[in-house]
Amino acid sequence: MSEPTLSAIEDYNTLSGEKRKVVFAVILSGLIIGGIYTAAKFYYGDVDDEIATEKTIANIPIR
Repeated sequence: MSEPTLSAIEDYNTLSGEKRKVVFAVILSGLIIGGIYTAAKFYYGDVDDEIATEKTIANIPIR
């Protein structure tokens, strides 16, 4: 039994039909979700109630 090659796939060079619609739907939904997250970040801005830390860790103890 041999593994399939890219040249053996029927629509390797072009997308058509249902696969084309699915690919565009995935890309479009990714862009929409990314836009929503970006808009929320700009709307809500930075965190105002963060706890400031003054100490830094010089070395991490290893067991």
